Amino acid sequence: MDYQALADLLFPNVTETPEALEERFPARNAPEGAVITRMAPSPTGFVHLGNLVQGLTSERMAHQSGGVLFLRVEDTDAKREVPGAVEVLIDTLKHYGIQFDEGATHDGDNGNYGPYRQRQRASIYHVYAKKLVSEGQAYPCFCTEEELSAMREKQEAAKETTGYYGQYAMWRDRSMEDIQAQLDAGNPWVLRFRSTGSIENQFKFDDLVKGKLTITENNVDHVLLKSDGIPTYHFAHAVDDHLMRTTHVVRGDEWLPTLPFHIQLFKALGFKLPKYVHIGPLMKMDGTSKRKLSKRKDPELALTFYKAEGFPVKAVYEYIMTILNSNFEDWRRANPDAPADTFKFSPKKLNPAGSLFDYAKLTDVSKNVISKMTAEEVYALLTEWAQEFDPDFGKKLASNPAYATSILAIGRGGKKPRKDLAVWKDAKDYMGFFYDEYLLKPEFDAKFDKAVVADALTRFLDQFDICDDANTWFEKVKAITTDMGFTTDMKAYKADPTAFPGTVADISTFIRQAVTGKTNSPDLYTVMQILGYDRTVARIRKVMEEQN
Repeated sequence: MDYQALADLLFPNVTETPEALEERFPARNAPEGAVITRMAPSPTGFVHLGNLVQGLTSERMAHQSGGVLFLRVEDTDAKREVPGAVEVLIDTLKHYGIQFDEGATHDGDNGNYGPYRQRQRASIYHVYAKKLVSEGQAYPCFCTEEELSAMREKQEAAKETTGYYGQYAMWRDRSMEDIQAQLDAGNPWVLRFRSTGSIENQFKFDDLVKGKLTITENNVDHVLLKSDGIPTYHFAHAVDDHLMRTTHVVRGDEWLPTLPFHIQLFKALGFKLPKYVHIGPLMKMDGTSKRKLSKRKDPELALTFYKAEGFPVKAVYEYIMTILNSNFEDWRRANPDAPADTFKFSPKKLNPAGSLFDYAKLTDVSKNVISKMTAEEVYALLTEWAQEFDPDFGKKLASNPAYATSILAIGRGGKKPRKDLAVWKDAKDYMGFFYDEYLLKPEFDAKFDKAVVADALTRFLDQFDICDDANTWFEKVKAITTDMGFTTDMKAYKADPTAFPGTVADISTFIRQAVTGKTNSPDLYTVMQILGYDRTVARIRKVMEEQN
């Protein structure tokens, strides 16, 4: 077989050479040890937590080494592509702090190694396809779908491994005449790789997460180019990662079965193999067992879930770091105020088996993160969230920034700040009573007669002075308690609850409920200071009228 003649027959319009492409996409001028890596998602429109895990892994490896992170869109499967999916992906990852140095953007491409959308790179793939054919490492296959189905049925019936290999590779050694006849008839063809591997052979391979693996050689003649001339993922990623000078490939371990073919393909093309970082799946507890997070079963897999719930980006980032590197939590305890991106991330500390997602722990992390924010930062992030997901609440927050910020400042700062908020979705319940429209009607404990509640509120209003400091204010509450026969001695009450109708906590709760509509709220003295005298009194009087 004259392989060069076959290459010219199949690719008559390909005149560019691999050498010319090497010149067009030269080695990057990067520091020694710099990681050049990418995110290379398919534009399906669904951006999930796994994308973020991979993205953060790639971003940390690239940027803490002085390297480059780029976005490449693997859109070779037109059937799965969703219009606008690339823009959604870019915006979502940007929201979570993953900034690309180059790659696909809203407006096209940014960088010298593009195009960064694979369907726009067809001519580049064809150069290497022609090279492989000219070297006898690839060939055209004219099998129909019916023929491939019949072959698969025969293999299954014989309990053999399915695939296009060995005796089943019916077009591997066909003559030039047979090929020419098919082309003359206008029959479609795919380009297949001519594998020289054997499943009898194994070799060792080092993965940066999985460690040393034993790999069985690939013996299947996989498709490189589909009948429309668009490459498969396998072929495209090899060419792209080489020309874009990728040093590390970060991807899910569901790609491990294809690794033997990828290693074989890089070798056939004469490319240096990048280092691989195969990340284990995200899992959750389902009863007493673990399972992978599911798009169908688990809403928390979608990144849109976290934005809608109102988890701050910092909280999600911190939590992901805890499940990626086990030593992050120790580092955080030793460096409570350091930016998370100063932590020295290592792919070698990723759990080879995958990470367990724990929503309760994420919530705890988020509480800690929010508690350390300034009132101004909380206000800005909360308002932004509310304007998108709770417009009425967002409008109220935006109408008086100083008022809302003063509310959010309650209990903030100091060594033990309050941890009332885990997500922005909690904020309306937490602080809504500061806005009259959201004030709930209080429901007092049924064990107290309405007259008792009204008496306590009347006594409070008689001596209420907005200018009192916190100590003076509470001394007055304690005086009301004693005058009504309640007690301020909690130990005495616990020793004999029947000796008193109630305690100072009950009197305080009456006032709290009248002012806030709730039994739990931030510091009541501060709440009344923010509401002011007129609104505080008006609320208490309204409740007293309802008690009569």
